[in-house]
Amino acid sequence: MALVDTDPTSEVRALGTIPCIVVGRRGSEHDLTTNCDVVVDKDDELDEILTTIERSPQAALAAVLLLRGVENRTIEESLIAESTTYSLLQGGAEFAQWKNQRVNREREDSGELEVLSERIDDHLIVTLNSPMRRNAYSSKMRTALAEILQLALIDESIQSITLRGAGSNFSSGGDLDEFGSFSDSVVAHISRLTSSVGTSLNQLRERLGTKLRCEMHGVNFGAGVELPAFAGWVVANRETRFCLPEIALGLVPGAGGTASLPRRLGRQRTAWLALTGRAIDAQKAYEWGLIDEISA
Repeated sequence: MALVDTDPTSEVRALGTIPCIVVGRRGSEHDLTTNCDVVVDKDDELDEILTTIERSPQAALAAVLLLRGVENRTIEESLIAESTTYSLLQGGAEFAQWKNQRVNREREDSGELEVLSERIDDHLIVTLNSPMRRNAYSSKMRTALAEILQLALIDESIQSITLRGAGSNFSSGGDLDEFGSFSDSVVAHISRLTSSVGTSLNQLRERLGTKLRCEMHGVNFGAGVELPAFAGWVVANRETRFCLPEIALGLVPGAGGTASLPRRLGRQRTAWLALTGRAIDAQKAYEWGLIDEISA
């Protein structure tokens, strides 16, 4: 890692071309933050980033390198790059260490549909429906959601879509009991690409604009933050919280976050969320552009 708060700018640019996390301090006499990977305002933010890097240096660096080139890639290209990196890290020592510390639990199938859809005239309502598991984003949920969104793409009579979650929150993120359950990371990579919810949401946003709406509430992690960011309009109540915890697991955001979040936040704030692991509230999310509206 390189901490930058002095001139010259040329040295910062040079650091940005090598595999090294470049952290900048905001408010220095010469603004060097444009060429940094992440920018901090306070020492406690820097301490959290240093802790993350010490704990998962490979995942932290991989996330930063993914974000560096995001402005020059299409959403689809970014999703492929993210999935490739995610699969590599699944075979790495950092993820293995996290996985070995967890107690394996068998996932019970409730028998209920994990994603519900309801059409009212030309409006489609899609609901994540696993409230007992806080809408954990399982492979089953991902496949069902991808199928519904694919049908919505085909059916051009659908003029608006609302995505929401049943229960206490929109989504608690990836189903931790499934993490690492695929023995073949290549198969897992291909599975993510062939049922890519991020790709479908992006295509629907291009067609529907702000009529692709996501309603958020509760505490949301990982995929529960990354997927809504694809929407054209995101609304959340004041109690909503947003967090990207994946690096602490030895991974990078894997539900499209390195593609969707920079479009709203820019790459530096996306890196800040991922490297600090902090949860931000609805007001901060609104100020940063992660959400478009705070509901009553």
